[in-house]
This record gives sequence, structure tokens and C-alpha cells, in this order.
Amino acid sequence: MTKIEDGNPVDAYIRQFPADVQVILQEIRQVIREVAPEADEKISYQMPTFFLDGNLVHFAAYKNHIGFYPAPSGIEKFKKELSIYKGAKGSVQFPLNEPMPFDLIRKIVAFRVAENQAKAKSKQKKSEI
Repeated sequence: MTKIEDGNPVDAYIRQFPADVQVILQEIRQVIREVAPEADEKISYQMPTFFLDGNLVHFAAYKNHIGFYPAPSGIEKFKKELSIYKGAKGSVQFPLNEPMPFDLIRKIVAFRVAENQAKAKSKQKKSEI
């Protein structure tokens, strides 16, 4: 029988990757924490997820890239800056053999925080009526 590891499941997720990838994942995690210190961290869809008034962003490591998932609105808002990367409606791929765009990640997370907080405030106002 396998022993279940104690501790944060995001730490366990990060530990399963090679050391160089772990460093990148920890740096992304730190950027998100700096921008959204009140966000909760969990595993959702088998990847690290930050939750603040709803899903904020997810990220995951793959063989050749880091997948970053800021919801379709996060991709749309920054589509010009993200146009140099592969991506889809709600995701972008940052190649592991290129510098990580931490400043861009920071801007996207800040946008998503504001977006989620505005939605939560709007819902709260509607429920007070």
C-alpha cells in the first residue's frame, strides 16, 4: 500500500518534476501569491489552482512547456502579448526552453483577480436586493 504524503498537495505536484522545472513552477506560484495573496491554493483538474471568488488561474508542467490557464477572458484580454505563444481559448503554452514571461503572468493574474472580485461584488449586490 502506498503511503499518502502529508502536506500541501501543490508541493507534492511540483516535487514530481525535474529540479529545473520545479524551480519554474515555484516561481510561477510565487508570482501568483504576490499578486493574489488572499487566494486559496489547491489541486483542481489535476493541476495547481488558485481560487479567489472562483477559479483564478491553473498551471501545469508538461514535457516541453508550462500550461497556463487564466480562463478565456484572461487570454482574450492579453491576446496581443500572448500571440507569440501556442494557445487555445482558455490556455497558453510557455515553452520551457525560453524565458518565462513572469511580468505577463503577473499582469494576467491581476486582471483575473479584479475580474473575479467584480463578479463576486455584483452577485453580492444582486442577493441584497
